[in-house]
Amino acid sequence: MKRTVLAASISLTVSGLLIAGVGSPAVAADAARPHPPKADKTQAVQDARDSIAAHPAAVRASSDDTFKSAAVLVDKDGTRHVHMTREYRGLPVLGGDVIVHSAPSGAFRESTLTLKKSLSLPVTPKVSAKRAETLAQQKFQGKRAKTTSKLVVDALSGTPRLAWQVTVDGIAPDQSPSHFNVLVDAVTGKVGQTWNAFHTAEGTGHGYQVGDVPLTTTAVSGGYQLKDATRGNGETRDAQNLTATNDSPPAGWGKAFTDTDNVWGNGTLSDRATVAADAHFGIQATWDYYKNVHGRSGIKNDGVGARSFVHYGNNYANAGWDDTSFSMIYGDGAPGDKPFTELDVAGHEMSHGVTSATAGLNYFGDAGGLNEATSDIFGTLVEFNANSAADTPDYLIGEKISSTPLRYMDDPKKDGVSQSCWTTNTKNLDPHYSSGVGNHFFYLLAVGSGSSQWGNSPTCDGGTVTGVGNDAAGKIWYRALTTYMTSGTTYPEARTASIKAAIDLYGASSSQCAAVEKAWSGVAVVPTSTTCGGTTPPPTGSNLLANPGFESGAVNWTSSSGVITNDTGATAHSGSYYAWLDGYGSAHTDTLSQTVTIPATATAPTLSFFLSIDTKESGTTAYDTLKAQVVNGTSTSTLATYSNATPSGYTQRTLDLSAFKGKTVTIKFTGTEDSSLATSFLIDDTAVTTG
Repeated sequence: MKRTVLAASISLTVSGLLIAGVGSPAVAADAARPHPPKADKTQAVQDARDSIAAHPAAVRASSDDTFKSAAVLVDKDGTRHVHMTREYRGLPVLGGDVIVHSAPSGAFRESTLTLKKSLSLPVTPKVSAKRAETLAQQKFQGKRAKTTSKLVVDALSGTPRLAWQVTVDGIAPDQSPSHFNVLVDAVTGKVGQTWNAFHTAEGTGHGYQVGDVPLTTTAVSGGYQLKDATRGNGETRDAQNLTATNDSPPAGWGKAFTDTDNVWGNGTLSDRATVAADAHFGIQATWDYYKNVHGRSGIKNDGVGARSFVHYGNNYANAGWDDTSFSMIYGDGAPGDKPFTELDVAGHEMSHGVTSATAGLNYFGDAGGLNEATSDIFGTLVEFNANSAADTPDYLIGEKISSTPLRYMDDPKKDGVSQSCWTTNTKNLDPHYSSGVGNHFFYLLAVGSGSSQWGNSPTCDGGTVTGVGNDAAGKIWYRALTTYMTSGTTYPEARTASIKAAIDLYGASSSQCAAVEKAWSGVAVVPTSTTCGGTTPPPTGSNLLANPGFESGAVNWTSSSGVITNDTGATAHSGSYYAWLDGYGSAHTDTLSQTVTIPATATAPTLSFFLSIDTKESGTTAYDTLKAQVVNGTSTSTLATYSNATPSGYTQRTLDLSAFKGKTVTIKFTGTEDSSLATSFLIDDTAVTTG
């Protein structure tokens, strides 16, 4: 059930806003500098610090917040994008990260974040760390190694709360390393969100060979070793069919692959070095893709290569990336099957490391699907970039592991479990299945809709999409990931991020930007306020409605109790206040209205408003409805009816009021909810204009 809250005024003491790593408070204004700023990462971070101090409201900051730079991107023209983590009264804030965007001059432009308002909460736990760890351990299945906990602010969903983030390290039942994270409310002890920080590729086995490939190795005493000094000393080692004692393979664990003649493997599984050659080629191909296409030097962009461990576990039918040890593991597969060393699997898993080092996408909710989709996208692009004759590039994921692919990008639902079209319930799926929306989007953007040599891709809206090719599509996704996505990015927010990326790279009027919009609509992610034409502002000018964005609270409006709100359980289209009709999950009716006079001289009067529909219902039956109405005397006209059958993020709706010229009428919204399963209708930035 939704909750209403009283609006509270928040006073920000800018001079007390601290930036981690700075010995004194940040400058409290975008003051002119005595010398032109240098377009380097150090200056970019300083610009971001200055911007946060000068514009705390833009990043929802208070004097209790501190910030630390996590990733820095400086465009060729000097535009800066600094991804910063947040601490509140010394505690990490999950979902509190922000990207500060600065102009080449260093002036603040905008921010990207998911936090809706400044934090204000006590930080003294009522539940002990030991109790939280016990509760978390009860959720873990497998063999535990160690359990650790830290106090955090959980701002990932709903009202921010104090929580223990408990990490249970160990070995999962399938032999995978596990970093099982559990959030436990530090006040009530309620167990909340869980996720595994070790990412795996889903499957049952049947690996493949990369064929005859060149490998870069290192000369050592008596021969050669599978270590590539030209790619950050990326190394491939033999796990000897063991699992790591502390669930993360440390440096030096396993056995180095050495050879006297620099010829690795014999093309069959009788030689343990055969799959080592596969894995080592995977390191090379992934490094080369990111370096040559995106200018990224290694997974963390720090010139350091990753390690791969082959022959991991006993008949282990999986592969995975472990961010803690910065390494890949490959199992040999189930008995009778082949190892998990397919090229797109290598690119997929190591791309989890890229995501961790940039946007830091969570591994649950929409962000979890975007995390997995990002790895599928870049794993596919690694495969295309390598263009190996032994593994013809395609838009299938793990197609050589088993008799059927793990995932299909042209129409993800073909695997029977993934989603091809986004809904408000997508966030509740396993990330491997919610990734289908992102995979489908990328396929439409790169290849286009309909039949091609790669597959047959339908669209969810019946539209047609013309692809822009892998190069443009990959660059757009990479920039969106590294420049505009944060840990809690949703699919609608990913639409915004990729449109901004396309505008940056190709221009607002480009065919690439238009294709991004069509591809997102093709997977049912509806338009946000950001379009290729720019950000759609709330209606202004000759708006006949008073307090159209509700920022003055319930002033000038007549509504049901609690409808006009700044409740953080949902989100305004702009500002802090909005109208929230229904959302209770029980039989309920909410209304919202304002009386207005439409001049007889109006040329084309219209009613416009931004509407977001979030529902627990499923299917196409309209159980819960919102009616946009006009009351003229004793007569009520319904201009449009919206329902749970078409959930969407904020979308501007425009309705004709020509029939009411010269009359004083009441604009009315009526939300009606049935006896079960909640549907929320959110309205913001309303307008009645004369045309």
